Amino acid sequence: MLRKILLITAFCSLSLGLGAQTKDQLDRVVRDIHKEQPLKHATLSVSVYNVTKDAPVYAYDSQRSMTPASLIKIFTTSVAFNNLGYDFRFKTTLGYSGYIDNEGTLNGNLYIIGGGDPMLGSFRYRQTCPDSLFAAWYNAVKSVGIRKINGRVCYDATIFDNQTLHNTWQWGDVGNYYGCGASGINFHENLFFVYFTPGKKLGYPADVESVAPANIDVRVQSEVTTGPFNSGDQVTIYGDPTAPLRMCRGTVPLGKPHFAVRGAMPNSAKTCARLFSLYLREQKMSVADSPMEVFSRQDSLVTILEYHSNTFYEIAQYTNFTSNNIYAESILKYLGYKSYGKGSYENGSKAILDFFAQQGLEHSGVRIEDGCGLSRSNRVTTDFLTRYLTKVSKMPFYNDFKMSLGQVGVSGTVKNMLPELPSNVTMRMKSGNMDGVCGYAGYCTTASGELLSFAVLCNEYDCTGAQMKSKITRILYEIAKM
Repeated sequence: MLRKILLITAFCSLSLGLGAQTKDQLDRVVRDIHKEQPLKHATLSVSVYNVTKDAPVYAYDSQRSMTPASLIKIFTTSVAFNNLGYDFRFKTTLGYSGYIDNEGTLNGNLYIIGGGDPMLGSFRYRQTCPDSLFAAWYNAVKSVGIRKINGRVCYDATIFDNQTLHNTWQWGDVGNYYGCGASGINFHENLFFVYFTPGKKLGYPADVESVAPANIDVRVQSEVTTGPFNSGDQVTIYGDPTAPLRMCRGTVPLGKPHFAVRGAMPNSAKTCARLFSLYLREQKMSVADSPMEVFSRQDSLVTILEYHSNTFYEIAQYTNFTSNNIYAESILKYLGYKSYGKGSYENGSKAILDFFAQQGLEHSGVRIEDGCGLSRSNRVTTDFLTRYLTKVSKMPFYNDFKMSLGQVGVSGTVKNMLPELPSNVTMRMKSGNMDGVCGYAGYCTTASGELLSFAVLCNEYDCTGAQMKSKITRILYEIAKM
């Protein structure tokens, strides 16, 4: 009996010792990385929480308030799972005012009533691309007997405010596809393509070949030149979101004809209405006047069609897998609309902070400015991230939310990370990256079957993003071993 007790005691001591050794090893790696020259002036923060045991595991400067970049999408998507539901769908309404005479002439206007759908006219899916969208709308219009419109296509985007860009977004971001912002009527993910033909030699001018979608109101001025082979898209696009002029500067790679660069589309709501008017005319349905923006719904409006997006589950997964900003901002503003009657950055941020308060989460050091993380005024602590992820793990929508996070080695922006991760360890996480910001946060199921929440975040380092990612990968390996 005594021998059995001694064996049990020795086993427990060994297990505790291994746990201590694992934490000590993690601490050594974190401290060694922070001592490296590129991180001499950087802020590095790490937090690990054992969800299974409901206990903190490790912290390194975890109370430091830092810029999270796209880690902010963790809050945007999870709160929307709670407030909207996994099966929520954005709705765009097509209707008309006036009357249809015996000859099929609508003596009135068609209306597009926006619902903030980020997928409306998306080029990524056959069923949502502009031709499919407009064909569905045209068939719906024709089905109620309209053959001619003695009026115009009106568009109402008032579900959201008219501030598509956040005040703190940078000028170098807002003309590019990832800085386009969300409207009450999004279209084609609020981006356009400009195609370049590179010069025959390095440094030669690259010619603007074409712009897509066709017939959009965009004027491109270019100072783009030809860069080295395989140098990729090094073009920055500048432009006011309400004006058609776009200035392109940078390089496209040598030997890559028809090279596509993505820019922020000006006035997506107007573009949608304008291109739909053109589509109707191409189908021999005349429209008398040009599109017009309206700011209130007509009392006499007759609904023709309620057009729905994919489910929120699919939207959230795409948002987090690809770190898509327009999807995240549309979700944030819709949260604001649902809670406060108007979609705006302020109302969406308040809806997220309301959720923190409802869950009893102390959130000092946290600041929510936008839904995607493009604002450098966002703030978060790794301690809060792990406490928040732990709280979410106890909620009904947890599995849906977790599945929206990329799985290390399998999916999302983390598909190619940690190739040596043991097969009995699973990590799902969100990345957050911009100039001077690199971070990862999510869940790890350990070899022993325990669930951890973790967050690793670094600001203001003096190395490339790829080099910083490699450093954080060393930390993530140690967390996976816990």
